[in-house]
Amino acid sequence: LENFLEMLAVERAASAHTLAAYGGDLADFAAWMQKRGAAASAAAVPDVQAYVQGLGRAGLRPSTQARRLSSLRQFHAFLAAEGVRSDNPTLTLDAPRRRRPLPKILSEKEVARLLDAARGDNGPEGLRLAAMIEVLYAAGLRVSELVALPWPALDEGQRALLLRGKGGRERLAPLNQGALAAIQAYGQVRQAFLGRRQGSPWLFPAGRGRGHLSRQRCGQLLKSLAVLAGIDPNRLSPHVLRHAFASHLLAGGADLRAVQQMLGHADIGTTQIYTHVQADRLGALVRAHHPLARNTLRAHDPLARKTGRV
Repeated sequence: LENFLEMLAVERAASAHTLAAYGGDLADFAAWMQKRGAAASAAAVPDVQAYVQGLGRAGLRPSTQARRLSSLRQFHAFLAAEGVRSDNPTLTLDAPRRRRPLPKILSEKEVARLLDAARGDNGPEGLRLAAMIEVLYAAGLRVSELVALPWPALDEGQRALLLRGKGGRERLAPLNQGALAAIQAYGQVRQAFLGRRQGSPWLFPAGRGRGHLSRQRCGQLLKSLAVLAGIDPNRLSPHVLRHAFASHLLAGGADLRAVQQMLGHADIGTTQIYTHVQADRLGALVRAHHPLARNTLRAHDPLARKTGRV
């Protein structure tokens, strides 16, 4: 297991969160196999089949079951590649069917309300929060990318962030004037979060210790702001702003490939889920402008039938 995780880190540049997910999934399977008197690396097809079926009986969501099975497939593929075993007992198993949920998003007006609520506080906390929201929404960052931004995040005259996302993929994230101004304003009060420390390599340093602001703390700050903005805090998280970034771009006519690059998605299929926001708009266009749609509407219009204009 340690060798497998080391391979993911070195050869695939897996993030700490990805490694933790794989490690947790495989540790659970190893403990389950231990109760059956065998090592995880010695699992047979019936073992894996019984394990996955047990996940369903335990009430785990199909998405969680599918992720656990994916972890097992990757692990046993590694064992086969290393010559530890000659087969992969997971290949004949089908992953549980799962519906991919549509992403939660905010409307453009709700994002504006969030920004207005953050700008209402001109102190260090408000300026920091405004900078975080501006950057999340302007560039579609993951929260892990946001909190790990270096200080300074931008060189003189630079208008885009250089990011290293999942799998070590680099991308440029352009910033609008509002985000640039918010970073500059926050930079004037950033020292307030350093305390007695002389400096920090992070744009958003933690209040205590030498690290950066945690993902959890970032989420807590956004939920508190949602209350001030009159938005249900359960609807808001850093990733919801990333969803809003992509959805609003596509609704405004942006190219899907361009949005994929800005989000740092390896597969355009991941980006396509955001096209759902266009469904209502495209439906309205068809109803308003397609000749057959207009004729259908007129056929159901009593006035049109009475005047003969059907």
